[in-house]
Amino acid sequence: MSYDYQNIRKDFPILDQQVNNRPWVYFDNAATAQRPLAVVEKIQEFSLRTNSNIHRGTHFHAIKTTEAFENSRDIVRNFLHAKEREEVIFTHGTTESINLVARSFSEAFLREGDEIIVTEMEHHANIVPWQMACERHRAILKVIPFADNGELQTDLLETLISDRTRIIAVAQVSNTLGTVNPVKEIIRIAHRHNVPVLVDGAQSVPHITVDVQDLDCDFFVFSGHKVYGPTGIGVLYGKRRWLDAMPPFLGGGEMIDRVTFEKTTYNELPHKFEAGTPHYVGAIGLGAAIQYLQNIGIKEIGAYEHSLLTFATDRLKELGNLRIFGESPSKTGVICFQLDQIHPFDLGTLLDQLGIAVRTGRLCADPVMDHYGVTAMTRASFACYNTTEEIDLFIKALLRIRTMF
Repeated sequence: MSYDYQNIRKDFPILDQQVNNRPWVYFDNAATAQRPLAVVEKIQEFSLRTNSNIHRGTHFHAIKTTEAFENSRDIVRNFLHAKEREEVIFTHGTTESINLVARSFSEAFLREGDEIIVTEMEHHANIVPWQMACERHRAILKVIPFADNGELQTDLLETLISDRTRIIAVAQVSNTLGTVNPVKEIIRIAHRHNVPVLVDGAQSVPHITVDVQDLDCDFFVFSGHKVYGPTGIGVLYGKRRWLDAMPPFLGGGEMIDRVTFEKTTYNELPHKFEAGTPHYVGAIGLGAAIQYLQNIGIKEIGAYEHSLLTFATDRLKELGNLRIFGESPSKTGVICFQLDQIHPFDLGTLLDQLGIAVRTGRLCADPVMDHYGVTAMTRASFACYNTTEEIDLFIKALLRIRTMF
């Protein structure tokens, strides 16, 4: 495979350092990916030379910043292949995007006795907002289970959908199992019953080409910091028919058309859902991050990361007495595992002493932990800049830790 990871790594100077006098290996990319120089420099440029509030001013820097902010909206629209730029809403992240839909959609369409469907492998951010909506409206939450190999049991979806089902929310990629869910098939089944679908793309957009029109999803959400961009910025894509029918999530400046003490009328999309001063520097940085990924190629990145996943999986299995959680044939570069009887917190701490950063704990996925009967997991997740040499260091570190126990 022709993939120039060495030059890519040069774009991430944070990787060229030592932790505890050892080369730093960063395998916590599913939590937050590092930012390339192109993103850091774009943020610095606007922070130092152009910073000004958007949409309101008529002076030079206000116009320039507004243009850059709206250009990022067009970059996101093209990235997701959305039909209209007005269908792209900037939020503070995946969590806010889901909460926005859960609150506004349920206000418009959810009634007592109605049903919402999620999956057993969802991140808490795609469970709790729907539980809250059910509590407010006395609705019912249903769950699509997954098999022990990490594959979603989509064959059960037809039995879960009823004439009271109002929306389905599903992760395109699991943050713990790495499973790539068949969301297009789920959407096809749901639409046959006139049920809209929200897709959580937080773990998919850095690895998989997304076309929301081809998927035909009704909502799609993701975060900037998962896709090599800034924190505090995210995206909600929604079909215009739904966004037009939903009430605003927050009230304040910019989301209004006219305000009197008797009545307020609301602005057009996308501003209707972007109350107050948005994180415009973050949105501009997100645009730069997306362009950086597109220059490398999402498909090329995904193929390279899959080679890392295969290599790491094979090396881990050679260790013996190691359990991998989720081995679907279709998955991205995420491995959650348990080594011997070593507690993940101990393992993560010792790996850090050896210069290797992984994620340990319940991974914001309690139902997944409950499914496998464990209290925590260790997660290694790969990105475009990781290498097989780093995986070798990881394996050596695990072997050394094993001798300590």
